[in-house]
Amino acid sequence: MKTPQSTTMATQFVITALLIGLSAGVLSGLVGVGGGIIMVPALVFFMHYTQHQAQGTSLAVLTLPVVVLASIYYYYQCQKLGTPIDLKVVGLLAIGFIGGGYLGGKLALSIDQESLKKIFAIILMYTAFKMLHWDTILLKWIKSAF
Repeated sequence: MKTPQSTTMATQFVITALLIGLSAGVLSGLVGVGGGIIMVPALVFFMHYTQHQAQGTSLAVLTLPVVVLASIYYYYQCQKLGTPIDLKVVGLLAIGFIGGGYLGGKLALSIDQESLKKIFAIILMYTAFKMLHWDTILLKWIKSAF
């Protein structure tokens, strides 16, 4: 028999999972990110998943909505815009991604949780640093100091 407290926790869990998925989906469609950047930290912080659980869950979630549905949508929209997606490049990237995903998964599972979190955070910070062009700003500042 379910208690009111277990029903509340289940409801809260479902709502949290739906909000994480919605946020990741919106960002994935908007700028091509979401799985790792949004979903993994959200699963760790809000749903108390281990880093390994969060990364595995994120990869599993991406299978249908991103791989199939979003890709088909982008394929047709890019064709309409005159900038078609090159399926040969998609195939080559997919082959590399399959091998890399397998090797990366094996490697990730051999690394302890705290080290893996730090690696993940460093990759996110480096990516943000580069995309915001802070590297060029820093270099200009260093050059002007000397």
